[in-house]
Amino acid sequence: QVQLVESGGGLVQPGGSLRLSCAASGFSFSTYVMRWYRQAPGKERELVADISRTGGSTNYADSVKGRSTISRDNAKATVYLQMNSLKPEDTAVYVCNAYNSYNMFTYWGQGTQVTVYS
Repeated sequence: QVQLVESGGGLVQPGGSLRLSCAASGFSFSTYVMRWYRQAPGKERELVADISRTGGSTNYADSVKGRSTISRDNAKATVYLQMNSLKPEDTAVYVCNAYNSYNMFTYWGQGTQVTVYS
């Protein structure tokens, strides 16, 4: 059974930090590009960050660049998103995604809520 289970979300004050985790199971994690998306009320789904299969290449949305770091631990089949200097506009449900461009397989987690509020 394929699963992506996010954790680490919560309520944090502006300027604070969170580390989101996404634990994968049921598929060959190291063969998938991993992505973090977020969905906020009234906004389009936004690709926050992605990371290559070995972790050697990363990309970030302009809105989080310089404040966030995506990483992965293939031995633990887990992808992380470290978020610092959080702003109220970072409030969203954060969802991890796994994508294999060779076989077109893609998997989605259920999401974890991040709320930045004073």
